[in-house]
Amino acid sequence: MTEDHGQLPPGLALSWGVQPAQRRGPKPALSIEQIIDTGIEFGDRDGFEAISLQKIAAHLGVTTNAMYRYVRSKEELIVLVHDKAIGLPPELPTGWRAAAIVWVHGQLERYAERPWLLDVPIRGAPITPNLLRWVEVMLAALDETGLSQHDNLGCLMLLDGYARNYASLARQLRAGVDTPVQAEQVGRFLVPRLVEGGYPMLTALYVNQEYEDDLDDDLDFGLERILDGIDVLISKKS
Repeated sequence: MTEDHGQLPPGLALSWGVQPAQRRGPKPALSIEQIIDTGIEFGDRDGFEAISLQKIAAHLGVTTNAMYRYVRSKEELIVLVHDKAIGLPPELPTGWRAAAIVWVHGQLERYAERPWLLDVPIRGAPITPNLLRWVEVMLAALDETGLSQHDNLGCLMLLDGYARNYASLARQLRAGVDTPVQAEQVGRFLVPRLVEGGYPMLTALYVNQEYEDDLDDDLDFGLERILDGIDVLISKKS
């Protein structure tokens, strides 16, 4: 019996290598891999908005209508491009805490390499191969905690959300005041106004040069607090 993939979410079958039934007519001139690789190329060069069926079709020398022989919609295209662009997770060390640190840093490295991944809409739980591999390896690392599968999944979602939010913040900060000279000028401008306006806590932070702290320090501080919280949960459940 032939499987019916028509009701599956866009991109699910193709991401797992399950091709649609071959249509009658000439042999396809393109491959799904060509289309996906071109989408990634456009994203890396021009950002998420550049990934479109029309632009990929023009680049590959076919009509937009011809693209629908390979993908059902732009949504399906984005699913496929996203999964390949995110790639495989890093190899994790033993010990759930060390593994979590490497896992989070691995995500941040991918987002730094391809910031447009942060613009891909999140539509439910991961269901494609590479995204699920990230989930699989972290759940395997958390398995030693003795927590329930439900709790381990909750811990993973907490780590994933932290990585994504931190990467989004880092991208926004890089687009703002991001040079030492600008930061110093902003501090000199703000301090007297903070004093006059009644902001004693922020005044102290600026005077002590704590407000413009290294973003990497903030990353490690927040991640360590999350891991400490998981440690507390493990202690409570043991």
